[in-house]
Amino acid sequence: MTAALREQICMLAKSMFDRGLTGGSTGNISARTGDGGLLVSPTGTSFGRLDPARLSHFDANGVLIGGDAPTKEMPLHTAFYDTRSTAGAVVHLHACHSVALSMMPEVDADNFLPPMTPYAIMKLGRVKLLPYYRPGDPAMGKAVRGLAGKRSAVMLANHGPVVAGKDVEAACNAIEELEDTARLAMMMRGIPARVLDDAQVADLVSHFDIEWDD
Repeated sequence: MTAALREQICMLAKSMFDRGLTGGSTGNISARTGDGGLLVSPTGTSFGRLDPARLSHFDANGVLIGGDAPTKEMPLHTAFYDTRSTAGAVVHLHACHSVALSMMPEVDADNFLPPMTPYAIMKLGRVKLLPYYRPGDPAMGKAVRGLAGKRSAVMLANHGPVVAGKDVEAACNAIEELEDTARLAMMMRGIPARVLDDAQVADLVSHFDIEWDD
């Protein structure tokens, strides 16, 4: 089972790399194993060239038991796992359009994505824009913990999105939806676009039982 998960992590990471969703040695990804441990992309590695056998492997107590040294963004990952019981995977990208949107002065920090399509609402709920932190700063993890598990996705200003999902495929699908919505927002910036109104958003939240804290 762990072997299949290792292959899936690397396949999905390469797919995102090949489509330009994160470049160079940016981004990191992790997933829960069946015994409560974690598989994590190693530090300094490229999503396009992850080796299944070299993924960092933690046991259920958080002890590194195999593979290379993990990403320096581990505090981000563990913050989601510790505060969201449903989290089975976490993905962080350096995706261009979402980073660009994070720098726009009109963005609502408590509701980062405008309601342009139903799908980001359905897959992500309300996305929180967090302030800029130095890469690897443990304060990023503290900021996620401060949300007390109420958000499945955050946007790190000037840095990139981080999304937790029930499994690695769900987390990857959701973070791609985040980037697609940010791209739409940047395309339509300055244009009086028709977005979903409050009643339409409320209908989605009710119909699909979406987490949507105030």
